[in-house]
Amino acid sequence: MIKRSIALCIILSIITCGIYGLYWFICLTNETNEAADQPDTSGIVALLLVIITCGIYGLYWAYRRGEKLDIAKQKRGLISSNSGILYLLLYLFGGIITYALIQHELNQLD
Repeated sequence: MIKRSIALCIILSIITCGIYGLYWFICLTNETNEAADQPDTSGIVALLLVIITCGIYGLYWAYRRGEKLDIAKQKRGLISSNSGILYLLLYLFGGIITYALIQHELNQLD
């Protein structure tokens, strides 16, 4: 897993009109799968599903990332909560907020 600067990722997403955000989405998907040590939908497939379903799959994606992070924390002996609900609700108000929180959790796992 790569530790990323959340501020830099947000700035790059804004400067590139969201193109970096798509790359960040793919990386977050793959890295949460890796952190939980459970193979799941790859980042590219998840992105395609979000596009095909006009964003509806993104709600499921956000919830699953919370579950994956909870599993990763439990495997490392850390306290975990039901993050899936939080990410799902935040995804409704703006995906980049969810991305930033997921990245923060991933940065702390290492």
